[in-house]
Amino acid sequence: MSEPVASFTDEECAFLRHVRFGELPPRTSPEERAESTETDSRPYRPDPAGGESEWHLRAGG
Repeated sequence: MSEPVASFTDEECAFLRHVRFGELPPRTSPEERAESTETDSRPYRPDPAGGESEWHLRAGG
């Protein structure tokens, strides 16, 4: 048997959100924001350490 689903009013939902998450921090002003800088993506595979033959030995190839 399924239990009846309780429906909350908007005020009750707001109260439950406040109890669960607390107060929101104050908004950040545009002067306090930092600009982001795009960077290159990381290489897929790191450079071999100790030489290519050692790299192949570690990789099993």
